Amino acid sequence: MAELAVVILASDDEQRSMLQVLVDGTNVARTVHSCSAFPVAATDPLLRRIHGVSPDVLMVDIPNENPTSAIRAIETLRAEVSNAAVFAVGSMSQPQVIVNAMRAGAREFIERPTTTTALLEAFVRLTAAQRKHGQSGRRGKVFTVVNAKGGTGATTVAVNIALSLHAVHGNVALVDLAPLGHAALHLNVKPLFTIADALRNLHRMDGSLLESFMTRHPDGLHLLAGTSTPTSVEPTTSEFAALFDILVSHYRYIVVDTSTRLDAATRLVCNLSEYVLLVAHTDVASLWSAARVLQYLGESGGRERVRLVLNRFRKIPGFSESDAEAATGVKLLWKIPNHYVAVSNSIDRGVPVIQQNHSEVARSFTGLAATLTESDESSKRGGWSLFKTV
Repeated sequence: MAELAVVILASDDEQRSMLQVLVDGTNVARTVHSCSAFPVAATDPLLRRIHGVSPDVLMVDIPNENPTSAIRAIETLRAEVSNAAVFAVGSMSQPQVIVNAMRAGAREFIERPTTTTALLEAFVRLTAAQRKHGQSGRRGKVFTVVNAKGGTGATTVAVNIALSLHAVHGNVALVDLAPLGHAALHLNVKPLFTIADALRNLHRMDGSLLESFMTRHPDGLHLLAGTSTPTSVEPTTSEFAALFDILVSHYRYIVVDTSTRLDAATRLVCNLSEYVLLVAHTDVASLWSAARVLQYLGESGGRERVRLVLNRFRKIPGFSESDAEAATGVKLLWKIPNHYVAVSNSIDRGVPVIQQNHSEVARSFTGLAATLTESDESSKRGGWSLFKTV
């Protein structure tokens, strides 16, 4: 692989020197500039110096005590030095910092204290992605589907929009975070591995290993299956953050089915998401529950990303879309028509409705997927082609 030019930004002198030694020790990258300050605006003279060395990687060290300036620097660097990939270096014990760094535009989050091996693996992942996709620094988008209450259809929505996205864009992952995973049943596949296996192997995870844990649907969709038995030992939010850091580096779109799971992991994934689809029905209990779920998710931020999806929708005299929005506090994004028998049969057969025909409900799922990605239409590729990461 070609030698990568790296710029290191670290406020701590010792950490900055250590990172330079480690970078140069990989033999696939070299430090071309190091800074003790972080850029604070697009007009910062530091950015001109960084542009002058044409970096491939911008390595930002996030201090434990005051991470805010480093996170803002990642945003600025991502916007102003868009041809370079941003790597964040920080503590894995602060999951919200990991989330903030990823949302700011960091391609990798590398644990501190780091090693030459960890940096080498990150550089190899970057160059492999560049060869595969012909571009650098772009990350996938996450769409998370949450039930307002049990039985409202989050898994059905997640499975069908994932298949629809894959049909148009390719290279989509469906991740089952439900307390008991049902996505495999909907797709009629038998996973050899689950998300628990992936989380147990994070210490050696890369794109190739991640793909080996995926179950491949005949149409090409990759499923990271959910657990088939309840577990009393839950992974930490840091582990989930690390897993999704790899997922968004490897796939263009990641659809997450959380079903009725409401915990710190769900909050974290929702904070990473482009949109959170809150699936509800038009009955009082479902709308009441949707409002409470929104309140829970909003406690950790990201409330503005939540959108309401009304499943099994049918017109009710005297009840309008604005009534649903008022009852839940969520902006309505989509209505999926009430074809309960067809959808129920599709689940029993393991053949999602999106694959069966051009029915009204199938067209609705296609339309929902298109709405989620309408800002990406300029990069859409037709048919069932593979796509590049975003």
